[in-house]
Amino acid sequence: MKNPRKLLEWTLLLTAILILTGCHKEIFVECESFEQKGGWVLDPQFVEQMGSPYLMAHGMGEPVENASTTIQIPSNGSYHVWARTTDWAPGPWESPGKFNIWLGEEKLPETMGQNPWWGWNYAGKIKLDRGPALVQLADLTGFNGRCDALYFSNRYRTPTNQQEYLRDMRLRFLNQGETPRELLNFDLVVVGGGLAGCAASIAAAEQGLKVALIHDRPVLGGNASSEIRVHTLGIYGYFERILRMLDTEHYPNGSPLALEDESKRHQHMESYSNISLFLNYRAFQANKDEQRIASVDARHTSSGEQIRFSAPYFVDCTGDGWIGYWAGAEYNYGREPDSLYGEAWEEYGELWSPGKEDQQVLGASVLWRTMLADSVCEFPEVPWAMEVAGNYAASKGTWNWEMISDRWHQVNHAEQIRDHMFKAIYGSFYNEKQKENKEHLKLEWVSYLLGKRESRRLVGDYIYTFNDMRESRTFPDAVVHEIREVDVHYSQNKLDESKPDFLTEAMFYPAEPYQIPYRSLYSRNISNLFMAGRCFSCSHVGLGGPRVMRTTGQMGAAVGYAASLCSTHQCSPRELYEEHLSEYMELIKQSSTDYN
Repeated sequence: MKNPRKLLEWTLLLTAILILTGCHKEIFVECESFEQKGGWVLDPQFVEQMGSPYLMAHGMGEPVENASTTIQIPSNGSYHVWARTTDWAPGPWESPGKFNIWLGEEKLPETMGQNPWWGWNYAGKIKLDRGPALVQLADLTGFNGRCDALYFSNRYRTPTNQQEYLRDMRLRFLNQGETPRELLNFDLVVVGGGLAGCAASIAAAEQGLKVALIHDRPVLGGNASSEIRVHTLGIYGYFERILRMLDTEHYPNGSPLALEDESKRHQHMESYSNISLFLNYRAFQANKDEQRIASVDARHTSSGEQIRFSAPYFVDCTGDGWIGYWAGAEYNYGREPDSLYGEAWEEYGELWSPGKEDQQVLGASVLWRTMLADSVCEFPEVPWAMEVAGNYAASKGTWNWEMISDRWHQVNHAEQIRDHMFKAIYGSFYNEKQKENKEHLKLEWVSYLLGKRESRRLVGDYIYTFNDMRESRTFPDAVVHEIREVDVHYSQNKLDESKPDFLTEAMFYPAEPYQIPYRSLYSRNISNLFMAGRCFSCSHVGLGGPRVMRTTGQMGAAVGYAASLCSTHQCSPRELYEEHLSEYMELIKQSSTDYN
């Protein structure tokens, strides 16, 4: 450049850009990583939709203790602060999920939780000194305010809310690579710690396999855990010894007695030295090598630590069939037309089996209970809940508090379903409180985890149907036995629009003893994938009988034994059926003989 003045101008401009760039200070905080969660709960149910877990103030109408953590401020100055949050019940009323953000002794000016979508909400500007600073989330209502992440910047520039941008943001700020840094090798990897996953782990471990059990909660049991509190149903089949280590007594659904069975379950699982429990790890990816799974990646729900799990065989016990889904396994979702399998039952017609396929499946429940307190208990007005609850009043919620809807997908819209049930519960309880002599009635417990019945059903070499029971079909590879009636639900307002949409009715078809073949417990197109639990290979109506937990536990034990023989013979699950079935069935039957 010949003009010295122009050269100087360009030099000054470049210098300014470099200075400004160098002065840009940012801090990103995942709320699930808070050191002290206080009364806030960590909710990882919707990671696939959200991108990460989040913190939620689940106080059932009473503000919860603050969540807090310490962050490092890189330099003195003024910082703009955003929170990724939402108003989960938007409308012409005060948001039920309001909260404040505190930095040290100063509250940021804007109240959070009032925008009707998940996104970055501006909390305000604050002067901060270099060094440690205490951040707190202060709940204002007790009604499920939620916060995913915080972002600090010395520039006023709202972060982008697109999922891909958020993913890159997390990788950059949390210093995470595309590939987990830690690789662990096992003989068998089981994903999902409900009864099916626990039974699969025990059966495989007892046969000498080194097993990893990955589960995204701090406690085992799935729907039977103290977090959801559904009692177990079904018979034991060949696997009474294993299932008695894991199941529950027949306490009322929602009972705190679930804690006792949970303790038993954990003691048994921890007694196996060759079962490695990875609690609070949520799987997020299955890595394929052609038509087989090479590894599964999981992330700690609080720290974000990522681990890659490698094994010759995998078991999908996630309920939603996530491992199969990520691996490209064939699956079904929704109700098949009656013409496909001929599963019609004239007594109930379309409620049982439709003439045309649809996306309706069995629903998800949120259990809850109340108690009589020694003193008067107040409960605030909940206008945001009344659009769902209407005039319905109740003092507890059991199995038939279930959301079945054509408009909501049980996987993709799981958060909307859960929040709809929150409105039903809080509104119905409020209505109950307005009755005479209800001053001492207190909301004791509400699960914030969905108890799901059905979503994806992975496809195996055999699709089990209702007619297998109705016609008493037998199988050479029958590994699961059951006598429980077939139990399919429909929403009450299907027949009476005046009924609440969150209550269901059950249709019971009396059962003959029935069998489920081993061929329904491994994937048709992913060569090293087993499945057990409600994502096994079946039709919609076929799931109605064997979806209960002792039965799915039988499935788990069956695939655990299958994996051990596959390992011995270095064969696929299908080859085990084709070449080693007699040996496998002998091993299954021996399990029952050993117990008796």
